Amino acid sequence: MKTLAKQLLTLDSIHLQAEAADWKEAVRLGVDLLVRADTVEPRYYDAIIKMTEELGPWYVLAPGMAMPHGRPEEGVKKNSFALVTLKTPVNFGEPDNDPIDILITLAATDAKTMTEESIVAVATFLDDEERIRRLRAAKTRADLEAIFADL
Repeated sequence: MKTLAKQLLTLDSIHLQAEAADWKEAVRLGVDLLVRADTVEPRYYDAIIKMTEELGPWYVLAPGMAMPHGRPEEGVKKNSFALVTLKTPVNFGEPDNDPIDILITLAATDAKTMTEESIVAVATFLDDEERIRRLRAAKTRADLEAIFADL
């Protein structure tokens, strides 16, 4: 879990209290952070959107939380994460968990890293109600650093 926090801060792949008109724009916010960090190619966004349109939002984890990601061969250059919190939640078409306001976009260079490390790190991070409450309220990098300091 420390890797998740360290990577988010090092890559500066964080956008707190963002605005998104819909789920596609919310996904783009996270992918754009990873493109800017040069850890994924821009086509990674298209791959996530295409898979979501075909399979539904399989990456919605729990009420209010999603972990958008695609396959390693769809433009991943380096293992990375991006964190986006939305000021106004958006629907992803997952009735049991909509609306979504926390997105951790994940990119992994191989399936083993994705399933054994990255997904576990995100699930562990999001498995604390107080941490989630603080994350939703965070407005600055300092707020986020304080959350991570408690890990």
